[in-house]
Amino acid sequence: RRCDVLNRGFSGYNSRWAKLLLPRLIGAGAGAESTAAVTLFFGANDSALQELNPKQHVPLEEYAANLKSMVHYLGSVGIPADRIILITPPPLQEAAWEQACLAKGERLNRRNATTGEYAQACVQVARACGTDIVDLWTLMQKGQDFSSYLSDGLHLSAEGSRFVAAQLWARLEEKLSALPSLVPYWRDVDHTDPEATLL
Repeated sequence: RRCDVLNRGFSGYNSRWAKLLLPRLIGAGAGAESTAAVTLFFGANDSALQELNPKQHVPLEEYAANLKSMVHYLGSVGIPADRIILITPPPLQEAAWEQACLAKGERLNRRNATTGEYAQACVQVARACGTDIVDLWTLMQKGQDFSSYLSDGLHLSAEGSRFVAAQLWARLEEKLSALPSLVPYWRDVDHTDPEATLL
């Protein structure tokens, strides 16, 4: 009840394409002063191996520069760094993803170690730009088998999505706690005269 959530997910996109698209999604005068938080979640496609997936691959240095560019762009339209949360790519479960690739007649086109380099670059950009960070690559691998977080070795499963939501909420709760409620809690609505409460 404190804010609206706008989700813009682009299957298969990388940071190179997202950087070009961002001004269309969040333009100047898009109500930046009332934007509580923006998340940027790229790297799984950027980190695809160039020789096996040149269409999605983005070199590591360009990936970092693209993230910085997006953070700077958001700042230019009035969304400060402390309202931006970068999210690293999750780890890659290579055996499962290799099976998914083979089923499509392709070779394994990503490596977890490479994804880790992109995750580390994302963390470094967050530090340099003063944004918050959710380091999924590290958090998901911390002392546990992370395969249940991924549906096919690459994409998040329902459990993985719940994990991301929990990690993200820990950062969002602080940013949202000071916001006023836009509508009352359901128990506070007068059921005999809802108009008196809601209008």
